[in-house]
Amino acid sequence: MASTTQVTDTTPDAPTAPEGKDAGKRPDIAPEELALQVEAVLMTTDRALTAPRLSEVLDGVGLKAINHAVGELNKIYESTGRSFRIEALANGWQIVTLPRFGAVLAALHRSREQTRLTPAGLETLAIIAYKQPIMRAQIEAIRGVACGEVLRTLIERHLIKITGRAEELGRPILYGTTKTFLEIFGLASLDDLPKAEEFKTGALAAPAAVKPAAPPEPAPNA
Repeated sequence: MASTTQVTDTTPDAPTAPEGKDAGKRPDIAPEELALQVEAVLMTTDRALTAPRLSEVLDGVGLKAINHAVGELNKIYESTGRSFRIEALANGWQIVTLPRFGAVLAALHRSREQTRLTPAGLETLAIIAYKQPIMRAQIEAIRGVACGEVLRTLIERHLIKITGRAEELGRPILYGTTKTFLEIFGLASLDDLPKAEEFKTGALAAPAAVKPAAPPEPAPNA
């Protein structure tokens, strides 16, 4: 299987379809056959495919029919205890593995440990994700340190990209996240990023540190 991306336990909304595209050109195709074709296409790609792209590949099948096929496939996967399902990621569909198999996949892909982002990289990526489009000067003002090398690393890993130039003196570059960013972090769109209120209320806070046990009381006359 091409993709080993893990998913959350929640099922995101189906990718939206452009207006006027739902009719399709192949109303005669049986639902069972369409489901098999959708499965075959998704199993041979390591990227999320949008519903319109799937429609194009499948010779104009209606988008509603594709979304229905995805739902039926997921029911089959769940009822037969498969290790994967189809998930909405980056405004498209992708076959991904279930979270409980993460440890097995991690053992297989130990080499990926070397490509982990540094704390500085994660911090910079988070700033860009929430503030995009954003200039380098704004990022450095938030972090308080230069971030040229970190930005280059994020671009090389296809997590961020240049989205344009600001209407300011010198026309500084603006940065934003990529489709790869959405896929890696299991997001259907930027709207799925945790809201600031969730951090404030502690919904995403890490568990409190366990206090060390108090030393035993000394024995009498010790």
